[in-house]
Amino acid sequence: MNIKTLSGTLALSTLLTLTAAAPPAEAAGLLKPVNSTLPELSIREHHVNVALEHSYAVTTVEQVFHNPSAQALEAIYSFPVPEHAAVGEFTYWINGQPVTGEVVKKQQARQIYEQEKNAGREAALVEKDSYKTFDISVTPVQPNSDVRIKLVYIQPAQLDSGVGRYVYPLEDGGVDVQKNSFWSRNEVVDEKFSFEMRLASGYPVDSIRLPQHAQAAIQQISPNQWQINMASQSGVLSHTGPTDDQPDAAELQSQQPSTGQFNTAGVVPAASLDKDIVVYWRHSQNLPGSLDLISYKASAATPGTFMMTLTPGDDLGALQGGRDWVFVLDVSGSMQGKYTTLVEGVRQGLAKLQPDDRFKIVLFNNSATDFSHGFQPATAAVITPLLNQLQQYQPGNGTDLYSGLTQGLKGLDADRSTAMILVTDGVANLGVTEKKRFLDLMENADIRLFTFVMGNSANRPLLNGMTEVSNGFAISVSNADDIVGQLMLATSKMTHQALRDVELKIDGGRVTDLTPEQINSVYRGEQLTVLGHYRKPGPVQISLTGKVGGQLRSYTTEITLPQQSLLHPELERIWAFASIENMQAKMDYLGADESSNADTKQAITDLAIQYDLVTDYTSMLVVRDEVFKQLNIERNNQLRTETENSARQQRLQQPVTSQRADSQKPMFNQSNNRASLGGSGSGAVGHWVLLLLGVLLLVQYSNHRNRRKS
Repeated sequence: MNIKTLSGTLALSTLLTLTAAAPPAEAAGLLKPVNSTLPELSIREHHVNVALEHSYAVTTVEQVFHNPSAQALEAIYSFPVPEHAAVGEFTYWINGQPVTGEVVKKQQARQIYEQEKNAGREAALVEKDSYKTFDISVTPVQPNSDVRIKLVYIQPAQLDSGVGRYVYPLEDGGVDVQKNSFWSRNEVVDEKFSFEMRLASGYPVDSIRLPQHAQAAIQQISPNQWQINMASQSGVLSHTGPTDDQPDAAELQSQQPSTGQFNTAGVVPAASLDKDIVVYWRHSQNLPGSLDLISYKASAATPGTFMMTLTPGDDLGALQGGRDWVFVLDVSGSMQGKYTTLVEGVRQGLAKLQPDDRFKIVLFNNSATDFSHGFQPATAAVITPLLNQLQQYQPGNGTDLYSGLTQGLKGLDADRSTAMILVTDGVANLGVTEKKRFLDLMENADIRLFTFVMGNSANRPLLNGMTEVSNGFAISVSNADDIVGQLMLATSKMTHQALRDVELKIDGGRVTDLTPEQINSVYRGEQLTVLGHYRKPGPVQISLTGKVGGQLRSYTTEITLPQQSLLHPELERIWAFASIENMQAKMDYLGADESSNADTKQAITDLAIQYDLVTDYTSMLVVRDEVFKQLNIERNNQLRTETENSARQQRLQQPVTSQRADSQKPMFNQSNNRASLGGSGSGAVGHWVLLLLGVLLLVQYSNHRNRRKS
């Protein structure tokens, strides 16, 4: 029997499905127009330094570009936008001297850059392409010469159930079809690559691992401080074997942070920027619930900025009862290389369902199909022929996400509790693409959405927004991730009660500008991070309330906001960027027209310029000092980066101490330690099998009428 694909064409054979090659992965790198006859610029050096201290990470990237040609050229470098990351510094070396960039309105910055470029003067520009990439333009790269740049971005740290996670994103994802059709990429680092990370935690760290980079050197400095190092450099292949000072090709390849490549000259490059660097760390077991606080207050005359992190104890009980599960699976073209393992994951996972559970499978690309024809019982007689047909589908075409979700919401049983699992690595590029329509769809549905966001180029703002309005959660997953660890985190949440209708009150301190403004739910193992401003130092009362089932729970404590605190000036930018993200999300939710959104866009622009941040509406510009003066652009960011760099050096000289603020009056019941995981998993098994298998295994334990509107 012929089985039609979602696009209406006949399916390819099972053999072709099993042997289909994955499309080449797009990666960070130098861009060049596909039809250009100009020579290709190269990346000589790429160095990454990460300082992850307590609640946030500062990532510094230095690169050297080289022009091998006889004419001056422009370098355009693109890399994925890290999650919740704010660019705070961009430096371009002009005549051997570093010049720090300043934030300007996006259109104005581009206009100035083009003027300087056409005049043959040095200029550089960092632009944000929505949620997809940061694009760095540098001009000119002189003939047979190098240029050096430095980019610094700041982001909150991710910690869940005692497991921390940091991602240095390099995989582009390949979902921006228009961009990829115009640009080719050079993602090879020719000469030197390094990655260094300093982890300083207020709580003891048991272990660190990099799932896809086993060659990393990991050193424990103290129970609270660790160091990670990777380095590689190019080498010339030898046909007669290695000399004493020249390693052979195999040795060099074993040192690479990603797949080794050989260029036409027979040189093994230092690295290829095609694989994310993912770092996991695990806190010691049996740590108490706590409230941690870091702050920045330059003087008595200026407001303070704080980051408050609440880590509840593990007092959320396990769920009981039966449930329906709707799996909405992306089978668009970008999924081609993952499809075989996706099917095998479904096959293994469905075998684990309980007799009183039901499942439904929806596939989508150009359109959506209820592949399982409604909810089905989990019996071998149903599962085997269904999956044999599923295996014959050939992924391809675009991504009509809205149709997939709509199809998944059809035929729900009001008498059964239902959860939807969405797995996608792409963006909504067909059918309905307006964010407001998606948010309305999920808010009005009596279902909780749990999303696995695959890859760096997926539309995280949209996917995260949908899960928030449905009181679910989203997990970002890299191809270089520890998928087992991620599944363990998801399992922990979906099999336990959650704290809902959460309200946080701060009495005292003249506290304002809290972000997030609204907290819907706190799941097992989650931390709650809140940023804000305060005007009055001294003691403040903290109260956290929420419902577990129909029962109200309350947690209280008293902490002290400091009179002066100088070690964490980066908090100002972290607060500002979180506020910008909230404003953007609110604008998406309201779905107003352009004229109604003008005030919000202006507010985002003003805040970005005040705190020197690259956003959808602002860019960071570097020109000569005299040009900054001619244009009356003040050097505010130069002063801010000097303050941040100075504080960073001070922190390096000080011992790592706890930032716990509720020691005198613990906020959470000390008989309940933090939720934690017993292991960090293994990245050795095919991640799509584990992803869907792990999700399906959840139903063995969780079946509760956990309806959002109850």
